[in-house]
Amino acid sequence: MLSVFIFVFGAILGSFANVIIYRVPREKSVVFPRSSCPHCNLLIRWYQNIPIVSYIFLGGKCANCKGKISIQYPIVELLTALMAIYLFPPIETLDLFPLIYFAFYLNIFIIFICHFFIDLEHKILPDGLNIYLFVLFVIYALFELELFNWIFGGLLGFFFPFMVAQVFYRLRGQHGLGGGDIKLYGVLGIYLGPVGIMQNLFLSCFLGSIVGLTLIITKRINKNVPIPFGPFIIVVATFQILFSEYYKKLLSLVMSQF
Repeated sequence: MLSVFIFVFGAILGSFANVIIYRVPREKSVVFPRSSCPHCNLLIRWYQNIPIVSYIFLGGKCANCKGKISIQYPIVELLTALMAIYLFPPIETLDLFPLIYFAFYLNIFIIFICHFFIDLEHKILPDGLNIYLFVLFVIYALFELELFNWIFGGLLGFFFPFMVAQVFYRLRGQHGLGGGDIKLYGVLGIYLGPVGIMQNLFLSCFLGSIVGLTLIITKRINKNVPIPFGPFIIVVATFQILFSEYYKKLLSLVMSQF
């Protein structure tokens, strides 16, 4: 029963994440008005807005105009629900501090998934989400991390990609990294520290190169069309922060190839 409750709780948070993903890049309030169909603007009734379930019963279409509803909505809800179960502490250790850590890491995941889908569609990483993540990491760092480590990590995470982007722009006349990417690196550096953020820089570029070359070779994209880089940063950071054991194995595998 507890697992069911946590799953439902996570799915509801995933539904709110979908609101953020849709409204923030369009500079709309995430609170008002109520959700409506993006095709016909009809207000969605509560029983048509049950996470995951409503999408299945409506067949992925609006109940009124039959406009197609993006598969992104149930995917975000399901991933957030599963992450909530994964992060929830064992019942025998249930106490105030484990619950605080649960809320902290679930918040991080929600910001990550919002950044991921927003950047895919709009090619931006909103400042508001980066600021929220910055506040979370600073609060965590004040209690859990060494002062020099998180400050140096944040500065290195911001200024190293910033300088690389400046050099690239002067040489090529093009922006290699967006401002949102650079800010996100800086924010992640607070939590990851100098070593962790440099690992993220290397692995996200490595992952981006593989995916980009694959898409170009298979002619899915034109080589002159830029692809959003934020999702690669997010994927690596997700493993570093939320799946640290798997990340260590992945890092060993990647480094063994060099």
